[in-house]
Amino acid sequence: MTAKQVKIGVVGVGHLGRWHVQQLQLLPDADLVGIYDLDRQRAEQIAAEFQTHTFPTFEQLLAEVEALSIVTPTTTHFHYAREAMSRGCHVFIEKPITETVEQGQQLVDLARQRGVKLQVGHIERFNPAILALDDFPIQPLFIESHRLANFNPRGTDVAVVLDLMIHDIDLILSFVHSPVKEIHASGAGIVSPSEDIANCRLEFENGCVANVTASRISTRKMRKMRFFQPNAYISVDFLEGAAEVYHLTEVDAPIPPDSLSISLGQIGAKDARKEIRYTRLEKKDVNPLNYELNLFIQAIRENRPPAVSGESAVRALQVARDILDKIEQHAQLVKKYWRI
Repeated sequence: MTAKQVKIGVVGVGHLGRWHVQQLQLLPDADLVGIYDLDRQRAEQIAAEFQTHTFPTFEQLLAEVEALSIVTPTTTHFHYAREAMSRGCHVFIEKPITETVEQGQQLVDLARQRGVKLQVGHIERFNPAILALDDFPIQPLFIESHRLANFNPRGTDVAVVLDLMIHDIDLILSFVHSPVKEIHASGAGIVSPSEDIANCRLEFENGCVANVTASRISTRKMRKMRFFQPNAYISVDFLEGAAEVYHLTEVDAPIPPDSLSISLGQIGAKDARKEIRYTRLEKKDVNPLNYELNLFIQAIRENRPPAVSGESAVRALQVARDILDKIEQHAQLVKKYWRI
């Protein structure tokens, strides 16, 4: 271990936690000290697979690290993060940040008081398709988002809004720099006690509108987001890791690296001619989980703000909770008129 490595542990080594262990071991500036899981057999299995140490209690792991990656059920995030930050430990928490907005705000306040880093795992911000748009201005007037998944019992302990839709809520809020003015939403539980499919319409104070759909009972997978804005249409495919842009540009505008660009014709007067251009943007060889964990490690080493702050995660959770409230209101209306 070099002096600059960050001593880090992982709490929770289920399906996603296993990937955290794997990727942290690949980061040169991280020293994976060990793991903890309530399921001792699972912890020992993962420890053996990745040649790391398993701790019998959370407190014992916490005593040996300066940073923690929390990959446990959402209902436990607050407990583990509060204990860790109270002891001066930097914390990475998988999304959503906590079960309630109040808990999330308490963690934000605690991180500030203790002077520790708090980063939340909204991983789609680091999807290659989104990273490829870094140099392209996004100023949407309308957003259409679809996140459809095949049914998987894992994750059905929470509504689809907190399980899947929150990815898109976070992304939309990161692009639309305006408060949410109004929310319309509906949803239904098909095979689980909470909503399995949901749709919402977010209206922002600046006039932007976002129509967001999430389902975990689809027969086919889809993870797409489309932006409509002055002079451009942008389609993001999270599964393919690529973005397609149709836009008006200067005739001699440079072509971005890692892209395919085709002219679709020119319009306008001769002295103000514009080109209609199709551009396919890709950010190759990016592992989103590795990327976001490395940003967390670098935020600690270089004392810089985390890539996804607790404040932004709380805002996304607040909107998600507001959507769930609207879904409940709609459900009551349905019961009244449909006698369900």
